[in-house]
Amino acid sequence: MTDATLPLRTAAWRRIPSSIWALGFVSLLMDTSSEMIHALLPVYLVVGLGATALTVGIIEGIAEATAAITKIFSGALSDRLGRRKELAALGYGLAAFTKPIFPLAPTIGWLVAARFIDRVGKGIRGAPRDALVADLSPPELRGASFGLRQALDTVGAFLGPLLGIGLMALFADDFVSVFWVAVIPAFLAFGLIVFAVHEPERPPVARAVRNPLSRAELAQLGSAYWWVVGVASVFTLARFSEAFLILRAESIGLPLMLVPAVFVVMNIAYAASAYPVGALSDRMDRVALLIVGLGLLIGADLALAFAPGLVGIACGVVLWGLHMGFTQGLLATLVADAAPAELRGTAYGMFNLVTGLAMLAASVIAGALWDWVGPAGTFVAGAVFAAATVAGLVPVRQRLDGRKAGR
Repeated sequence: MTDATLPLRTAAWRRIPSSIWALGFVSLLMDTSSEMIHALLPVYLVVGLGATALTVGIIEGIAEATAAITKIFSGALSDRLGRRKELAALGYGLAAFTKPIFPLAPTIGWLVAARFIDRVGKGIRGAPRDALVADLSPPELRGASFGLRQALDTVGAFLGPLLGIGLMALFADDFVSVFWVAVIPAFLAFGLIVFAVHEPERPPVARAVRNPLSRAELAQLGSAYWWVVGVASVFTLARFSEAFLILRAESIGLPLMLVPAVFVVMNIAYAASAYPVGALSDRMDRVALLIVGLGLLIGADLALAFAPGLVGIACGVVLWGLHMGFTQGLLATLVADAAPAELRGTAYGMFNLVTGLAMLAASVIAGALWDWVGPAGTFVAGAVFAAATVAGLVPVRQRLDGRKAGR
C-alpha cells in the first residue's frame, strides 16, 4: 500500500498542494473574524436590541440563503471563465470590507444589512473555492484535501469565539469593541488569497462550457449528483443554524461572557475530526461515514433537548461538532466525486443554492418551534429530519458506484 493511499501518513500531508494549505489558512483567518462576531450576534440581538428567537432564525436563514443564491452564479461563472481564484478573492474581499459595519450598526436593520452583504461575499467565494480545491487535489487524496481545508477553516471557527470570550472579559461585555477587533483577521485573509493561492492551468482538452446553467449542462451533472443534492437538502433541515446552540446555552443561565464557549467546544470537536474522517474516506465507504455522522447529530439533538444542566448541553455541543466533522467535508467530496470536472463550479453552486434554501426553512422552523413549543421541540424536530436522511443514502451509494463502474 503506497503513501498516496494512506493520507494520514506524513508523506501524504506533503502531497497535498501548497495552494490547498493556503486556502485553508485563508478560511481560518476569515472564520476567526466571522465567528468573533457571529458567536456574540444572537445574544446581542436578543439581549442588546430586544429581538425574538424567531427574528434571530429569520435573520440567520436569510443570511445563509443569500449566500447560497449567490453561489450558483459565481460557481457557474467560474466554469464559464475557466478561472476560479479571482472570484474567490473577490468574495473574501467583500466580506473583509463589510466587517466594519457590525460595530457601526445602530439598529437591527443595519445588522441585517451587514449580514446580508457579508453573506454575499461568502456566496461569491464559496463555489469557486470548493471547485478550486477539487481541481487542485489528487483523486486519491480528495477526501484528505477537503478534510484538511475543512479542519483549518474550523480552527478559525473556534479561535474566533475563544478570542470573543477573552475580549468580552477585557472590554467588560462591550460587544462593539469585540466587533472592531474582528476586522483585522478578515483583511489578513484577503491578502493571503491574493498572494499565496495559485490556480492550476486549465487542461487543454477540457470541454468549454458556454452556458453552465442551461438545461443541457445541468443534465450533464448526472443522477448521482442530484441524489447527493437531495439527500443533503433533507440533512440540512436537521442541522439548522448553530445560533440555536448559543440560545440554548443562554437559556439555562450561561453567563454572557462565556456564551462564545459553545462555539469553541463545538468547533474543537469539528476541527479535530474533519481531517481524519476525510482521510479515512479515501480508504473506505464515504456513505457509511455519513451515516455515522447522522447518528451523532441525532444524539446531539436528543442531548440538547432533554439532558439537564450545563453538562448535558456540553455533551450535545460536542456531539454536534463531531457530526459536522463527519459530514461537511464528505458532502463536499461527494459533489466532486459525482460532478464532471468542467462543471464543478456549477455543481457546488447548485448544491449550495438548494441546501441554502433548506437552511432558510430549517432556521425559520427552528425559531418558530422555539417560540411556540420551547427548545425541546426545536431539537426533537432536528433529530426526526436526521433520521429521515439516512433512508436516502442507499440510492446515493448505488448511483456513485454505478458512475465509477461507467468510467
